[in-house]
Amino acid sequence: METTVLPSFLSISISISFLFFTYTASSVIICPSYSCDETGPVIQFPFRIKGFLPDRCGYPGYDLTCNNINQTILTLPYSGDLVVKEIDYDNQWIYINDPDSCLPRRILLDFNLTGSIFRPNYSENYTFFNCSASKWPDYIITGSGPVLCLGSANFTVIALDAGDMENASSSVPPFCRELSTVASPVQLTPVNPIPDATLRWKMPNCLGCEAAGGTCGYVGETGSEIGCFFFDTGSTGDSNRGLPRSAKYGIIIGVGIPGLVCLIALVCYCCGKVRTYGQRRRLDAQLSNLTSNPQPMVIITGLDGPTIESYPKTVIGESRRLPRPNDGTCPICLAEYQPKETLRTIPECNHYFHAKCVDEWLRMNATCPLCRNTPSESSVMTPSSSVSSSSSLSTSS
Repeated sequence: METTVLPSFLSISISISFLFFTYTASSVIICPSYSCDETGPVIQFPFRIKGFLPDRCGYPGYDLTCNNINQTILTLPYSGDLVVKEIDYDNQWIYINDPDSCLPRRILLDFNLTGSIFRPNYSENYTFFNCSASKWPDYIITGSGPVLCLGSANFTVIALDAGDMENASSSVPPFCRELSTVASPVQLTPVNPIPDATLRWKMPNCLGCEAAGGTCGYVGETGSEIGCFFFDTGSTGDSNRGLPRSAKYGIIIGVGIPGLVCLIALVCYCCGKVRTYGQRRRLDAQLSNLTSNPQPMVIITGLDGPTIESYPKTVIGESRRLPRPNDGTCPICLAEYQPKETLRTIPECNHYFHAKCVDEWLRMNATCPLCRNTPSESSVMTPSSSVSSSSSLSTSS
């Protein structure tokens, strides 16, 4: 029974600890930072890992996820999944790239920030051309260069920004076919590899809080106002430093109660182990003493079979409910009673034991193993059932 008590206490204490840390007081919500990978960006307010932390730990529209290779993923309404490489909370910038490491392909096909809260730090129109791979090296167009991840053995893709297009429109060779003109959030040529795209956000505005060394989050009784947290002195707010006293008390309780529960569980577990160990040591000592000092042969009288069988039997149910809830261990074999085991009760004293254990005892002893009272209807066994006292104790144990 002791082995199941400790995990139960621990699971309860961990649950209590999590509840206190996510909501330590009615006026303050404290949420931990998180990373999908050790080298990945630190995720904190206004961002949150969707499904990992409560909604109030992030601002609407800033949900992130972790994919199966521990990349941090930002999902845009019209552009799909993009990998988050870094988050700059001091400037409110987020650096993104394509999961397949070909951002130009995403820009050419379906990059669109419509419906999102992000805007690009850089934006320039680029025109993409599909050129023959065998003929392209013979031509040089100012400001152009091959976009490596879009080419193949048969063709080369180049990109020209709006300024270079005005100068190069007459010099684009006839074997280059125009594909499309799109707005790009990153400079495409003549840089390789293509850098990460930088997006910015404006709401919630936490620039002043981050610059002062604080952390943004929800405050107020309803948890709908944005405030600034400082984890040193003072209180909480846009201009005051530190956690409020109620939050500090909440954190202390959140750590103290689970710690106390764990300590009590550990003490109970150790006491049970020590008690069981002591009982077994005493029994081993008795057996060793009887073995080393054999007793002379004595005649032991016990009960006959019909008398023993007349004593009532009880089958333990799945609930393990016993007539005496505090006696959960067989006094003869020292094992705990389990569901579906059969117990036998001695009528005169109402003491009960494993039926198998007490039947062996009563065949050799006409007394109760616990109180030593002699049943009124006992009968003396024949001498053929006589054994030495040392062997009888070995059998009963």
